[in-house]
Amino acid sequence: MKTLKTEYLIIGNSASGAACIEGIRKIDKTGSITVISDENTFNYSRPLISYFLAGKVKKEEMPFRDKKFYSKNNVKLILGNMAKKLDTKKRIVCLSHGEKNIFNKLLIAIGGSPIIPEIKGSWLDGVFAFTTFGDVVAIKDYIKNHTVKRAIVIGGGLIGLKAVEALIELGIKVSIVELADRILSTTFDTKASEIIQDALRKTGCNIFSNNTVVEILGKDNNKKVKSVTLKTRKQVPADLVITAIGVSPNIQLVKNTSISINKGILVDETMQTNVKDIYAAGDVCEKNIPIWPNAFKQGRIAGENMAGGNAVYTGGIAMNSVELCGIPTISIGKTSLEQDKYKILEMHKKEELIYKKIVLENNHIVGCIFVGNIERAGIYTGLIINRVDISNVKDTLLEEDFGILALPEKYRKHLVGDVGLEV
Repeated sequence: MKTLKTEYLIIGNSASGAACIEGIRKIDKTGSITVISDENTFNYSRPLISYFLAGKVKKEEMPFRDKKFYSKNNVKLILGNMAKKLDTKKRIVCLSHGEKNIFNKLLIAIGGSPIIPEIKGSWLDGVFAFTTFGDVVAIKDYIKNHTVKRAIVIGGGLIGLKAVEALIELGIKVSIVELADRILSTTFDTKASEIIQDALRKTGCNIFSNNTVVEILGKDNNKKVKSVTLKTRKQVPADLVITAIGVSPNIQLVKNTSISINKGILVDETMQTNVKDIYAAGDVCEKNIPIWPNAFKQGRIAGENMAGGNAVYTGGIAMNSVELCGIPTISIGKTSLEQDKYKILEMHKKEELIYKKIVLENNHIVGCIFVGNIERAGIYTGLIINRVDISNVKDTLLEEDFGILALPEKYRKHLVGDVGLEV
């Protein structure tokens, strides 16, 4: 059995893992770094998987760091090998191929596992998750080798809608099954959801809200997907089924260890767990906002602290952007609040498919929704992040020409100083 020793061991090769490498090398230029990934792909931008499925992005365009990144940073990269067991006392990680890795500092950045509902028939050919590059490669191959005219997407959240977007681009008729009363219910309010729902229906997309799939039925000796049965007993034909109802922190590796967990791994503001020199970042963490920029920030901060720094993660805000049926959308911060403590500003141009919503609390913007026109979303994002008092410009926030010049002079100087806005 081969045993390797390394100063820094990183489990996971996505956003947090790459950012951790950069954080370490910012402080420690020579310490040995090993990265382990259960995926065979060199690295890829997870937000692009739907564009790859739709044929808008080629495989060679998927990586977010080039191949020189690892050699330049003197990193040993181990692909297609899963971390199976962690001994926190002996500081050893055992891999699925039999190797052992002894480490001094560890980052756990293994993300989330797709939530797969217990549905009768979910084992049939033509049923897929939509989380990894491997998932979309398998879907792409299945569509290429089989006649796929109709698809069911279980889940009307962001992951599900990205899958819907790709399938529509491929000319496949899609039906969405969503447990809530509307699609995008966790990030959009009713008005924003209705704009997208109406646009989807115009493409021929069916939306079954307040519903679930209770069974997937097969054909060809009961091997391939033929249709699904909904909770309402309605049968919907389908040649392909994608489950996209979300992910949960992948904590299997740390169960039965001394690392504190709840639904995810518990970390402090330095991204360290309760076990000294063992860190976690990204979707594997408890109460993490599962978006790409947050994973990068957490990984970088973990890396700096693993190398002896003193960086602090101050948190992130929910921020999601998706374009559907040619309609760009973005939601930022707290968006579905109707309580008395919040003031809601809205502007809705139905014919132009434009909707803006701004949520205020004590003269501060805490959330926004933009549908149809997102050009100035970065300005509002900066106002949220920096807790800018907008009492003097409150009445102009929804105007089309609202911009930097309308902001307080002190804040404008803050922006010119290259600090502040980021999307």
